[in-house]
Amino acid sequence: MEGVLEVSNETAAQIKGYIADYGCTLIELPPESWDTSVCIFMKSYWSVMIDLWTKEEGPSDLVLSAHVFEVENGYSIKIELVYVP
Repeated sequence: MEGVLEVSNETAAQIKGYIADYGCTLIELPPESWDTSVCIFMKSYWSVMIDLWTKEEGPSDLVLSAHVFEVENGYSIKIELVYVP
């Protein structure tokens, strides 16, 4: 996906494992997911926690943690983890 930085194999495996352990199917985010997601500016990037939704539950306990950097052509996103806080 354009603008999304590649994650390490270790991080990808952790994310995949956490989602599998959670036991539900992630779905595309509906507009209301932004009502509960948060972001904080940290001098050079935005730290974001986006509430994820599943087919079975709707809003889930899972969040996507990422850093968003402003770059020349728009934004660059570094995924940190998907987990239950």
